[in-house]
Amino acid sequence: MKLYQADPNLAFILRQYLDPKFLQWAEPELEKFGQLCGTEFDQRAVHTDRDGQPKLIKYDKYGEDISFVWLNEGYKKTIEQTYNAGIVGYLHKEIPTLGRRGNYLYSFAQGYLLSQVEPGFYCPVTLTMATAYLLDRYGSGELKAKFLPHIISTGDVELFEGATFLTERQGGSDVGANETKAEPFGDHYVLSGEKYFASNAGACGVAMVLGRIEGAQKGTKGLSLFLVPWRKEDGSLNGITIRRLKDKLGVRAVPSGEVVFHQAKAFLVGDASKGFSYMMEALNLSRICNTIASVGIMQRAYLEAKQYAFTRDAFGSKLKEYPMVQETLVNMRVKQEVETSASFALVDFYDKVIGQNQGTIEDQALLRLLIALLKAETAEQAIHFAHEAIEMHGGNGYIEDFVTPRLLRDAQVLTVWEGTANILGLEVLRLLTKFHIDQLFLKYIESEYDKLPLELQRLGFPMKVACEGLAKFVEQVKSASSVEQTYHCKKVAKLMTNIYESLVALQDAAIGGERKKIVARLFMKKTWQDSLSFDNEMLQLTYFNEIVDK
Repeated sequence: MKLYQADPNLAFILRQYLDPKFLQWAEPELEKFGQLCGTEFDQRAVHTDRDGQPKLIKYDKYGEDISFVWLNEGYKKTIEQTYNAGIVGYLHKEIPTLGRRGNYLYSFAQGYLLSQVEPGFYCPVTLTMATAYLLDRYGSGELKAKFLPHIISTGDVELFEGATFLTERQGGSDVGANETKAEPFGDHYVLSGEKYFASNAGACGVAMVLGRIEGAQKGTKGLSLFLVPWRKEDGSLNGITIRRLKDKLGVRAVPSGEVVFHQAKAFLVGDASKGFSYMMEALNLSRICNTIASVGIMQRAYLEAKQYAFTRDAFGSKLKEYPMVQETLVNMRVKQEVETSASFALVDFYDKVIGQNQGTIEDQALLRLLIALLKAETAEQAIHFAHEAIEMHGGNGYIEDFVTPRLLRDAQVLTVWEGTANILGLEVLRLLTKFHIDQLFLKYIESEYDKLPLELQRLGFPMKVACEGLAKFVEQVKSASSVEQTYHCKKVAKLMTNIYESLVALQDAAIGGERKKIVARLFMKKTWQDSLSFDNEMLQLTYFNEIVDK
């Protein structure tokens, strides 16, 4: 599969945001990377999922605890090729042939292609990206000089993949309950405690870990951030053991384990009182990665469903000839295109606000909101798309010879990683309370809506009406009890998501020609129409060829 060429919408997106010189370099690189993903990476992913999963070798032949995680050779080759393509490195150093750094938009375009074939491996990439972000932004000069070149390696030095360890058995999402202790020891600290769901355990070279320095206050405000090398300079374990690897439903490529620190050597990163705050910044970056992985799975599910419908005969005709199949494929294509455009609009916003440090406090709050909205929506849609692809295949869709079962298994974790829908709903509620984010959001939507051509403003009228409904609904929520606020916060988030994605569909239509206008029309109808009304137009059938065949 040539994944970049198979997705004209991605090229359309990149042309909006990348300057001509960068775009001229990026497109052939993405074509090559997409070719790798659609061939070698995809074949290796099958092996890793079925027969080559990471394995914990707990003891050596002398009975010593070595906590070694075995990775199959194909997976290690995918690691090498992906990092050498600059998916993390070019965020922090120059691209040799361009003489300038890359950006998040290019990195996430690579992640989008990678997630279509190996979303499990995109987890370690995400963790490495977060580790590099934290070290580059908050680490001391000495720490950065020693570790950052390895974390952002593109083949020039030994690669240290990253990890971020938050979750403990007694806390889960309640990070403030964490108990891992940090004790001063000369020029560093030693950590003691355990992390219960530590992804990339045994495969990472360094981990960013939250710990509590003795005497620090309880809760999240007492947590500090530490860089913990996995091994000492002599190659021995740095006071770290793995109790076991998790037997997961999906994303089996990434080793997730229970990690125990036995006075592991650790280095404080930044201000000791801001560890949780730092980690939340990294978490927002990881939530965008989660979003990109989700739309990647959506794209692969759509491609598999389309390919099957175009080749499978049933009752004397190809599946694609049947109205219900046409409706399904059109709905998948439209939703995936709009959601991908929305996700990359978010990435461009993140690049400006965080990557280039150009954002105001209000921009940062709006960014947090959009991250929460799109992370939740895309994760749910990834599961829905995987389900639709399975149903399109019928019984074959349930057979592991096809990619569809793995898509569903891999998609399921995306609703859990980096915050469930409930956690994200609470994030929206916090933003409503602290920043009056509803007013910022509606002001932004109205400003962008007013820039649209009159034709598209008329098409977007249901969204305009929804904005009025949102304003009234949020006022009710704000004046309600805490129990009622919590109950309704996800409904607020869902309405905001529909409004934001509708705006993106209209913005694409304003610059993307007739086909994008059809996409916007279909998206608006699907999002805002009364589901109980009789559909005389049946636009999905009218525009099947324009949407699915092109």
